[in-house]
This record gives sequence, structure tokens and C-alpha cells, in this order.
Amino acid sequence: MRLACDTGGTFTDLVVERGNSIRLFKASTTPDDPVRGVLDALTLAAEDGGQELSEFLSGADTFIHGTTRAINAILTGHVARTAFLTTEGHPDILMLREGGRMEPFNFTVAYPEPYVPRELTFEVVGRVDAKGTIRKPLDEDAVIRTIQAMKARRVEAVGVCLLWSIVNNAHEKRVGELLDVHMPGVPYTLSHALNPTLREYRRASATVIDASLKPLMFNYLNGLTRRLKAAGFTGRALMVTSSGGIMDAAAVARAPIHSINSGPSMAPVAGRFYAARDFGGAAAIVADTGGTTYDVSLVRDGRIPWTRETWIGQRFRGHMTGFPSVDVKSVGAGGGSIAWVDEGGLLRVGPQSAGSTPGPVAYGKGGVEPTVTDCSIILGYIDPDFFLGGRIVLDKEAARKALKENVADKLGLAIEEAAAAVLALTTEKMVGAIDEITVNQGIDPSDSVLIGGGGAAGLNAVAVGRRLGCAGVLIPEAGSVLSAAGALMSDITSDYARMSYTTTRQFDYTAVNGILEDLENRCREFADGPGGDALEVSIDFSVEARYMHQIWEIEVPLSANRLVDENDLDALRSAFHQTHLAIFEISDEQSDIEFVTWRAKVSCKIRQAGTGRLPFASGTSHVLKRKVYFYETGWQDTDVIRFETMEPETMVAGPAIIESSFTTVVVDPDTKAARTKDGGLRITF
Repeated sequence: MRLACDTGGTFTDLVVERGNSIRLFKASTTPDDPVRGVLDALTLAAEDGGQELSEFLSGADTFIHGTTRAINAILTGHVARTAFLTTEGHPDILMLREGGRMEPFNFTVAYPEPYVPRELTFEVVGRVDAKGTIRKPLDEDAVIRTIQAMKARRVEAVGVCLLWSIVNNAHEKRVGELLDVHMPGVPYTLSHALNPTLREYRRASATVIDASLKPLMFNYLNGLTRRLKAAGFTGRALMVTSSGGIMDAAAVARAPIHSINSGPSMAPVAGRFYAARDFGGAAAIVADTGGTTYDVSLVRDGRIPWTRETWIGQRFRGHMTGFPSVDVKSVGAGGGSIAWVDEGGLLRVGPQSAGSTPGPVAYGKGGVEPTVTDCSIILGYIDPDFFLGGRIVLDKEAARKALKENVADKLGLAIEEAAAAVLALTTEKMVGAIDEITVNQGIDPSDSVLIGGGGAAGLNAVAVGRRLGCAGVLIPEAGSVLSAAGALMSDITSDYARMSYTTTRQFDYTAVNGILEDLENRCREFADGPGGDALEVSIDFSVEARYMHQIWEIEVPLSANRLVDENDLDALRSAFHQTHLAIFEISDEQSDIEFVTWRAKVSCKIRQAGTGRLPFASGTSHVLKRKVYFYETGWQDTDVIRFETMEPETMVAGPAIIESSFTTVVVDPDTKAARTKDGGLRITF
């Protein structure tokens, strides 16, 4: 038995996989103690099987966890008090960044604050040059005095990023040794070990972000594994990473920067599988609608989207992680997003969210501002007596009152008209987010299928798909817990990198092949260790390269694990030109190429693709009718169909409501829905 659990802003999702069967569970996220929400979800699963929690957990061999704990800590400032150690004369690396601005001529925008303030930035005396030569010895006495100053300032974590440590790491390693001796117990991160990249700001930013998360994430993951063990779990605890893979929880605790986009990174993994299974591998717009955010990504040609431009917060105004991540765009348009009217009398939705506490007004937990979920209840989309399978009874009248006072009366609309307007505006925000990753990049969304994931996905996934002109909409059988399902499909992965500059004009075969051999050995060591039980192991090599005198590199895959002769170099040269052409619509085959950083990624497949299936339930599909408000028709009696009882390939004509214990799908008028033979819900227009 395998367990996958994703802690979101509103709900904690759990998928239980036994053989070829899966079961889904949701519990409220508990922000004050997220592990309690995890245990609550596990308790629901145990009760569903008529077991005690300890008996249930003892039968599990794997627990995979995704969480927004790290990113939320950064956004709210609840990270460790962190110091930054940098080379003498370069204290402004985190301030100057890379010089980009969103509005280059708007001088009224304040310059963003560095991740670590100047009063906690310390300069280290000693210098290594670009060739690795020590130009100035490390002043160890000065480092010790700096450590004493950090202790006086109650520093809780330290990030060390010295110039050119990626070429010669002797000074950084010695600073780490001095920290061990004179500041024992305080976690630190060394940049050459964490992120050996050429870009100084990215390397420094990654280093301090990672260090700042270590106390928090160590305590969180240690508490999670300890409490799981106390509850009866004896298997392997794994953690979802930002790069779309999984790692041992203990490894993530040592490098917690890998967990920043832990939850959202899994949705594209699941979306890729479902698009291939139910739509023949069509390009997929993967949309994960949670309680707080709407996360979208684009999967084409079976490839998960990647980016090295991963920002926390706004581009240029936030902080760059300096690490590759699954490319996911998020907007504040989840089920818990709050509807409000601004001073100019315009309707707004989000970015504020009610989250899990207090939650939507209808939850009865103290929420007073109407949300998208409240509006869906008012319109009849969500049955207030069947929320989470009837475990929670929602207060429809409280939702109506809140919407009337906060929105409808201010806009001069009837309550249902105001609720429909909120859903319509939410749909437009979602369409805008998808436009940015499709139309704005020259991609026609009509060639894609929309994969709807998350508990609130079905409320307007059909409306979004129709608005974009998509080929169809798919709500997978595990769509309400899409990220958790993706975790079950993921491989155990690790990435390694080393910098070695060379060019096509004077290519250093010996140095490059030495580095590739070292990277491969590290991958093999990982495969024999954490990936030891893998069904299949693959190692992919790549290099960051650029045309001569360009500023930015692009990543180019290597077709072989070594470059032996001129033929291999010609193949790499050709691959670079093709990659550059695909990205920028231009290539310069007469130019020399510079190779900067060599990379290897090892993937250890621990199961075959996909997950088990939800069991079909017996019984009639038409369980009842209820009045539902549609923009096109107003109120009308509408068929309400239980998803679990739908027979494969039986067509349902809209308008209709298809509901399960975990999600509701609104099938708009003039659309058709059918359950696929594999269990998903396919909607066509």
C-alpha cells in the first residue's frame, strides 16, 4: 500500500493506493499544526476501511508528501534569522540582483529589499579568482570574529556564498568548518555544495533561502516522520520536490529549497499521464484549482515544463530561488478566493483567500466575506448537504446573506446574479492565466485539452475550456487530488552540476569527460543508494551553453554520456543550434559556442506509469434533480448525477451536475460529458 498526501492552503488531500485501486480522502488543513491535518486525513482513510490508524499505517510501505510549508514561510517571513557571508567588497549581491525591472521607467516603485538585510550581511576576507587561484588567503581570525558577531545578533542560520567557490571551494569549506567549531548546532549552507552555478546572484539567493528554511523544515519533517512512526508507520517517507520528482524526507530536510514548489509541481506530472491515456497524448493545459490559488502549466510532446527563472513573488521584485522548477503559473482564483467590491464600484475576486481558517462563510467557522465556494453553493452547483460526502453540512443562507451585504447590494444585483458574476469573473482570471502560457507564447489553446484538477476544478472548468476553445475538458478520476495523484506517479530523482568553461573553438575533451564521469558516478551512487529498489534507472546529461559573448545560456541535452571526438562535438553543436532556433526563432551556425555548466539528472522509476483506478459503484446514476442557476438559462431543474455510478462512455447532455464526495463538475448547456473507460470524465463542446 502506498500513500500520497498533499497539504494545501485549504484541504489536505490523501490518495491511498492498493494494487490497482485507489481511494481518495480530504481533511481540513490545520495551519497551526499541518501534521495534524495529515493525521486527520490518514484517520479518515483508516476509518473507511474499518481499521485503527496504527493497523492501517502498518500496512503502508511508502508515504509521499507534498506541502506548501516552505513557500508559505517565505511569503509570510516566518523563516530563520539568517546571516549572509560573502566575499569582501561584494555585500550587495542580494540587493543588486541581476538588474532587471518590471517597469524600467517607473521610478516611484521602491527597490525591493534583499532576502537578508544589510545588518546581517558579513564580508569574508579572502579571494579566489575565476581560474581558482587563491589571490588572497582566507583570514580565519576575521571569520571567527564574524561568527562571534553573528552569535551576538542571535543568528539562527547562515548562508555562505564566496566568489568563484564553484571553481575552488577551499575557502567556503573552511568557513563551514569554522562554523561547526564556533557556532555548533546552527545550520548553514555552502553555495558550492548546493548550487554550483555561474550566476552569482542566483547562487547567493539559493544559498540564503535554503539556509533560512533549514530550522523550520527540519523541525517540520522530523516532527512529521516522528509522529507517523508513533502512529504506526514503518515504511519509507518521501518528499515531493520543486523539480517534479521525489526525494527522501531526510534529504529534503538537509536541502529544503527543493520543497519550495513541492505541491504545485506534481499536477503537470499527473496531467501528462491523463492526457496521454484519455486524449491520445494531446497537448495539455493542466489547471489545479485549490482553495487559495489556480495553478496552470502546459505539457506538450509529453514534456513537463521547466524553468530556471523561478521567482518567489513578483518577477524582479521577489526573490529568485536559483533552482530549476516545474514551470507553474499561479493566480489568486481558488475556491476560497474572496469576492469584494472596490472603491470604484468594480467587482473583484481575490487575491485574498479565506483559506481553511476561517474558510468560506458557509463553513460556519467564522468567515464573513463571500468566496467563490459560497457563490457556487448559492447557484446550486454544490449541494450543501453533500459536501465531502456529507461529512460537512454547509450553511447556504449564511452564504447568501454575506454575498448580499458585501457584493449584490453594492452592485445593485440580485443575489444569484451577483454569484454568477463572481463565477464569470473568476473564469476570466483563469483564462488570463492560461493565455500567458499559451497565446502569449504563440500557442493555440484550441489544440490542447484542459485537464481540471483540484477540489474546485469542476465549478468552471467547462466554462474555461469553452472560453478558450479547447479540444475538450478532462476531469480525471483522481482530479480532486491531482497533485497527490501526481506524487504517486513520480520518480525518485536527483540533479548534479559542475562548472567547466570551454568553447567549440578550443574544446577541452579531457576536462569535460572528466566532469561527465564524475557526474555519472554521483548519479550511479544515488541510484545504488536512495534509488536502490528502482525498476528502471535513467541518467540524462545536459550542458548550459551560449553563443560567443552572449550573456545568457540555454540548456542543451547531450545525446551521449561522453564527448569522444569531433563527431560528438559536431552533434552537440548541431543540437545547440536547433535548441536556440526552437526557443528564439533564430540560430547562427557560423558562431562559436561557449559551454559553461555541465549537468546530470538521475531518475529512478519505482513503479510503472500512472496510478490505480477508483472503483465503479453500482446503482442508478440519476439520483435527483435540483434547481441550478446558469447564466444562459437562469434557474432550471437540472439532473444531478453521481460520478461513481456513471457507466463508461454513457453520454450526459448539459446542463447537468456531476458530483462526487470530493468535487462537483458543472456541465454547461450545449456540452456533453461521458466517463471514459479508464474512469475520467471527458467533456466536449
